[in-house]
Amino acid sequence: MPDWDEETDVLVAGSGAGGVTGAYTAAREGLSVILVEATDRFGGTTAYSAGGGMWFPVNPVLVRAGTDDTVEDALEYYRAVVGDRTPADLQETYVRAGAPLIAYLEDDEQLKFQLLPWPDYFGAAPKARGDGMRHISAKPLRVSAAPDLRELVRGPLDVDRLGAAVPENYFVGGRALIARFLLAARAYPGFSARLDTALVELVVEDHRVIGAVVEHAGMRRAIRTRRGVLLAAGGFERNDELRERFGVPGSSRDTMGPWGNQGLAHLAGMAAGADTDLMDQAWWSPGLTHPDGRSAFALWFVGGIFVDDDGRRFANESAAYDRLGRAVLAAIDDGSVTLPYWMVYDSSGDNAAGVPPVKATNVSMVDPQRYIDAGLWVTADTLAELAGKIGVPPANLVETVARFNEFAARGVDEDFGRGDEPYDRAFSGGAAPLYPIEQPPFHAAAFGVSDLGTKGGLRTDTAGRVLDTDGAVIAGLYAAGNTMAAPSGTVYPGGGNPIGTSMVFSHLAAMDMANGTRR
Repeated sequence: MPDWDEETDVLVAGSGAGGVTGAYTAAREGLSVILVEATDRFGGTTAYSAGGGMWFPVNPVLVRAGTDDTVEDALEYYRAVVGDRTPADLQETYVRAGAPLIAYLEDDEQLKFQLLPWPDYFGAAPKARGDGMRHISAKPLRVSAAPDLRELVRGPLDVDRLGAAVPENYFVGGRALIARFLLAARAYPGFSARLDTALVELVVEDHRVIGAVVEHAGMRRAIRTRRGVLLAAGGFERNDELRERFGVPGSSRDTMGPWGNQGLAHLAGMAAGADTDLMDQAWWSPGLTHPDGRSAFALWFVGGIFVDDDGRRFANESAAYDRLGRAVLAAIDDGSVTLPYWMVYDSSGDNAAGVPPVKATNVSMVDPQRYIDAGLWVTADTLAELAGKIGVPPANLVETVARFNEFAARGVDEDFGRGDEPYDRAFSGGAAPLYPIEQPPFHAAAFGVSDLGTKGGLRTDTAGRVLDTDGAVIAGLYAAGNTMAAPSGTVYPGGGNPIGTSMVFSHLAAMDMANGTRR
């Protein structure tokens, strides 16, 4: 056993949505809490989220808005989408626990939420909601309410990637969620939070975690825990060695996770005997390739088509981003797509300047000329000429565009069902997002594969307690968020699932610790 440097009831690793939820809950329930964050700012991947959404069916915000949804309908949808890839009790716990969690949080005047309609991602599944009435976000928070947090909360992503200024007036989206939790948590005397402090090792005695070793400025400290350790430190998407080890496609260069998501908590849990699952999985998306060489999360494609190495379409371009990202990965696996792949579009409407018809990117576009100079955006007077510039057979591209234009004229995509589901139409005013490619000059933009983080991790029970390789609970050890094997398995049921799942299981873990007995 180490010589303990300090002692607390609960140690939380990570300050994304899960970490701050767990730390807040533990502090509110009367426990002493130390939250450690490996990087120089709080918030993790959550703080990069423009929306910061949570998928919590029938929660009080939605009830006040008049939803006619039921938890049973939401559970039917979730189970239909996820299937039996993950334990049914984990799935049910997530779906049922969101509403009570929001009710618990709204008792605190600092924690305020709002409706943020966002359609479910599998619109054809039983009991899917196309009206977005399962999705909420944190209300924006004036920076003046917590001015010291302005520089301490990570994001937006343009700050880190492009050197943009930190917003001066409001915390919004994921930043608002993090700031609100930190503001609420520090009202409790038992709460403390530390930056630049990474959890590097768990201390185990008789199959029970009794503390952890953390590292700050090259110095290590041993912290004894009376109730437990919660690992909510994100995924390992920024660690190329672990990505390769577990077979996660793509590169750390193209992920949306912050640099601190190296998988240290995963490794510590595994060293303590934890079982893992879904370690080859991530929350995927297409990635618009930028002049710095990175392919960053992009969505809301309101025009254009994606083509493979043969110049043919291979996916529904308007599908939810994880579904579309997985279609790209499947095409890479079968050899029909190599990176980069290309979006082909014309000069009609807003695309007249040659900018691709992408309405949202996690990283803002820079000067168009930089994309052109880097060979990422190309233009030609004819489709045949464009095909030559992007290395696909001219006849195939001409034929592909002609076929797509026929679909656009009829309003029905016979090949990939673009526009068949509510999500497809969410960003085209409710119309089928089928826009003909007719107006020269024609353009192509390079794309890669991005992700919002890995989703494989430590296996847990419904209280967030980590399980060993025999399925037994490792006492004193909990996991949530992307450090936990995701209940959603190999799919992404709806916007707000990553943040929502992280919050639910961190809260349940903290409540389990609060209801336990001191060692």
